[in-house]
This record gives sequence, C-alpha cells and structure tokens, in this order.
Amino acid sequence: MKRGNLLASAALGLGLGLALGTSAFALDKVKACFVYVGPIGDGGWTFQHDQGRLDLEAEFGDRVETAYQESVPEGADSERVMTQMALSGCNIIFATSFGYMDPINNVAKKFPNVMFEHATGYKRDSPNLSTYDARFYEGRAVMGTIGGLMTKSNKIGYIGSFPIPEVIQGINSSFLAARKVNPDITFSVVWAYTWFDPAKEADAAKALIEQGVDVILQHTDSTAPLAEAAKTEGIIGFGQASDMAEYKPSPRVSSIIDNWGPYYIKRVGELLDDSYAQNATWAGIAEGEVKIGEITETVPAEVKARAEGVRDAIAAGTLHPFTGPINKQDGSAWLAEGETPEDGVLAGMNFYVEGIEGVIPQ
Repeated sequence: MKRGNLLASAALGLGLGLALGTSAFALDKVKACFVYVGPIGDGGWTFQHDQGRLDLEAEFGDRVETAYQESVPEGADSERVMTQMALSGCNIIFATSFGYMDPINNVAKKFPNVMFEHATGYKRDSPNLSTYDARFYEGRAVMGTIGGLMTKSNKIGYIGSFPIPEVIQGINSSFLAARKVNPDITFSVVWAYTWFDPAKEADAAKALIEQGVDVILQHTDSTAPLAEAAKTEGIIGFGQASDMAEYKPSPRVSSIIDNWGPYYIKRVGELLDDSYAQNATWAGIAEGEVKIGEITETVPAEVKARAEGVRDAIAAGTLHPFTGPINKQDGSAWLAEGETPEDGVLAGMNFYVEGIEGVIPQ
C-alpha cells in the first residue's frame, strides 16, 4: 500500500466541483458498475457501498442497470476488472477502495467516454475521472468521546488497516476526542495491513484485550473485532462503515455508518439529465454522508448526551475535531490555539498527534 506524497496534493480541490464537463449528451439509461475490495457480505465497508448500489436501483428503476465485482485486489487485478467493465458497456464505474487509485487513473485514460469515480482517492489525471470521500474522522470524534468516558482501564485500542492518511486521521481524531473528556487515557494501535481479513482482525482485537484495553475502535471492514469483544465481559466496540447492529446493545454501543446512496443517485442522475461534470467531494456529518448509529442503552445518559453534542456541533460547523492547540507526536507545534487545518493538509496527514505512543510503520 503506497501512501505517495499526499502533501503535494494540497490543491486537490476537495469539496470543489470542477468546471470540466465530461458528458456529451443525456442518457436514456445508465449502466453503473462497481468494483469492491471485499465481499458484499462483509457487514462493513463493502456491504455499505452495495447498499448504495441498491438505493440507486430503487431510485431509477429500469433507467439504470448495475453490475459489480466483489473481492477485487488492489493492483493489477483491479485494472483488468475495470477494463473489462468499460468494454462491457458500463457508462460509469465506481471503484470503492483507496488502493484502486493508480489502476483507475490508467484505465480512465484509455476510455474517455466512460465516467470513472474513485472513492477516497485524490488523483484525477483525466477529465472523466472524479473522486469522492467522506469525513470519517468526524464520526470517529464521536466514538472517541464515548470511549474516553466509558473506559474503566483508561486503555483504548485501535485496529488500523493501512497507515494511509484516511486511517491516521481517524486514529488522531478518536484520540483527541477521548483525551479531551478523559486526560488519563492511552491509545494502543495495532496494524492489520488488510482491509478485510476476519482472522487477522480478530487476532488484533484479542491482542488488544490481552493488553488490558476495554474499548476497541477499528478501521477494518469485518465484524470480527466485535465478535472477539463479545467474548469478554466489559469490552465495548463500535460498528465500522455500517451499523453492525447484530452486536447491539453490547459490545457494539454505537457506529459510524457510511451513507453512499445519495452520492450514487446524484452522479447517475447527472448522467441521465446531462449535468455530469468532473467532481471532487469530501462530505461528512453535516451532509449526511457520515451517520452516527444508535447509541444503545448500555451507554449512560450523560455519556450519550456528550456524544450527541459532539455530533451536533460538528454538523453545525461549530466544532472541528482538529482544533488547536495540537502538537505532533514529536512535540513540534502543528496547530495554534483555535486554528484548524486546511483540507489539503488534513488529507495528507502522515503523523500521530502528541500523546499517542509508538511510531507509524512505513
């Protein structure tokens, strides 16, 4: 997994629609195709993208045809899959994992009349390639608030997939929110080096529990960490990407839910009405792309109120999870009092904030 020089992409234009039209005429029917990094039954990331695909079908009926391929590795295999999709008549292809970035850029250049969309990416080398992302770090601030208030051991664990900015943002945001309500907490990070591998994810959760952690957060795609947490009384966790409601009311006490349906409906609708243009978006709680799942009765009322207050303040724009003063892990200054980062800087985050122990693997 290559992080690349994300800081050099500070001009990526997140949140700014680009005035490069790519649609030549309205389509009577759109074939929308999806490339998934995991199985649609993962209960998390890929499941939620597929729910968005189903929302798309429900919205447009026989005006849209969808197709998908699941469990596509990030690399040459994904380039082959996207090429086949383009050749098969797909009008728009959604590639739903960060590691598809170079392959989708390669394929988009070869098929200028096909629209390509890359989830969580930042490269747009062709006018027919757009990017879309969600401010997951906003939801993680809510989860961090709950974790910081509910931990009894003051030890919080985090299962990371790959050390890319999107994941590092979440670790830092969760830590800052937890430390804000509980100055005594410590964070332990375990890297799984996979998006979806239930066995590895379960082992990571088990290792954290053995270290005395009683709150587990994750940025991996399966329900395995919650299943492992359920084996030990007093351990709580959170749904990741989808609600993971089967683990309510505990260990799953809340969740971050990725709501992709409205975006897919919007983009395909623009192909149907000839308003489609290259785009780069980064939406969050305010836009409804990041949702906070039900906070269960396991959570004390005062903790629930604090968490909902964080959620609502983020939605209202009165709270940014990264508000200074914040130092980097090495103690050097990053944000001054009251300062918040530009999106381009935040999108290139490659460091822990002060207080998190350990070194980011390279």
